[in-house]
Amino acid sequence: MLRFYNTLTGKVEEFRPLEAGRVRMYTCGPTVYDFAHIGNFRTFVFQDILRRLLKARGYQLLQVMNITDVDDRTIENSLRAGVTLQEYTEKYVRAFLQDMELLSLEKPEKIVRATEHIEDMVALIQRLLEKGVAYQAPEGPGGSYYFRIQKFPPYGRLSKIDLSGIRAGARVDVQEYEKSDPRDFALWKAPKPGEPSWETPLGPGRPGWHIECSAMSMKYLGESFDIHTGGIDLTFPHHENEIAQSEAATGKPFVRTWIHSEHLLVEGERMAKSKGNFYTLRDLLAQGHKPSAIRYLLASVPHGKQLNFTFDGLHQAAQSVERLRNFRLRLQTEKFPPGTSDKLAARIARAVQEFDQALDDDLNTAEALAALFNLVRDANTAMDRAEFPRGNVGPTGDALARFDRIFAVIAEDDHAKLAALKDKLEVPVPDSGGAAALSEEEVERRLAERRQARARRDFARADQIRQELLERGIIVEDTKNGVRWKRK
Repeated sequence: MLRFYNTLTGKVEEFRPLEAGRVRMYTCGPTVYDFAHIGNFRTFVFQDILRRLLKARGYQLLQVMNITDVDDRTIENSLRAGVTLQEYTEKYVRAFLQDMELLSLEKPEKIVRATEHIEDMVALIQRLLEKGVAYQAPEGPGGSYYFRIQKFPPYGRLSKIDLSGIRAGARVDVQEYEKSDPRDFALWKAPKPGEPSWETPLGPGRPGWHIECSAMSMKYLGESFDIHTGGIDLTFPHHENEIAQSEAATGKPFVRTWIHSEHLLVEGERMAKSKGNFYTLRDLLAQGHKPSAIRYLLASVPHGKQLNFTFDGLHQAAQSVERLRNFRLRLQTEKFPPGTSDKLAARIARAVQEFDQALDDDLNTAEALAALFNLVRDANTAMDRAEFPRGNVGPTGDALARFDRIFAVIAEDDHAKLAALKDKLEVPVPDSGGAAALSEEEVERRLAERRQARARRDFARADQIRQELLERGIIVEDTKNGVRWKRK
């Protein structure tokens, strides 16, 4: 039974989709005015964990992620750069998709861009005008359009905010002086000189930020759907405004379950360029950190709690990933005694149960990881004592694979991913001493050559191969149970 904390109700609730066996989910994607930072990716990794869990529980999933490629920041930056809005944003759309690949984020069924859905946004605004909950100001051609909050009494349910103290006539931002009420928000913005705009039945202009997500989510998921996710910073005003304009237009509940991820801190402080603690994924890659370690750290703290990102924590995450990879390698290469241990079988089954229960309980990733590492510890102890029979290898490997279908960090693919994208990345990325060029198959081929050299007692050649592999970032270990290897 899946249970999630629903921001809308303020409670942990059993998850029941509107349609049995099928989940429709909208996730707020990036605003492509720059490279996404690690705070963004904390949310995107949480969304990926949720996606993978829903699939693992047998649901047919339709996930839609938006890309905001028109807003104040994208327009301002494109004008400053002297290029068109499309030319400017395309670079960061491409970068985001590459970053998704590096962090093993599964692609949603649909990734949709705001600029490709202007007609849908205009149609939604027209519905709001017909219902009397939107207005144009100033009246006549060329004015912006606003949502009238006083016409939507439930406003504030999601964020629990009370706007009653803000009165009409209060001082407002100079760019929004034309609103009849300072609480109202923009649906459509009149064009300014030099800015991109679209010719529409509403007149020339561009969409407000909030209308974009309402129009795109309802286009693909229907007027009511199951899950909406995003960072906690989007709860107000963005998600609150989505609810208002969507439900005012349709008269139906917009989203059943709202799931938000908490803020990411860096060394205990809010991340900011002015503090020098602002990092994109590419900044960390350029420092030599592996994508798998970054993903592990971002997933290690449950989404409902703040994550304090530290470089000590990132180092520990890399060690944790390496421990899992070494354990998998030990399962694959060590020689085990025959038979099956019922005690070990029960231990494996308990670990799987604890792992599943932790994830089902509001995506408690910390408890899920603890369940796995407790199993790894106990299994390693049994192996060291020669008390791990061959019949328990398969179920243990299955448990490890079950874990990795959700967390996606065990595969030895960091170097291959970086090698594949190296020429496309916008920043230089270390090649880890050439290890990126060696696939698992190539390593195994070289190790087979080393075994042959040892068999014919050509120890000089065997040592030479070992050193060559070390120079390529591959550590070879000779144990009593055979040869194991790992990357630096």
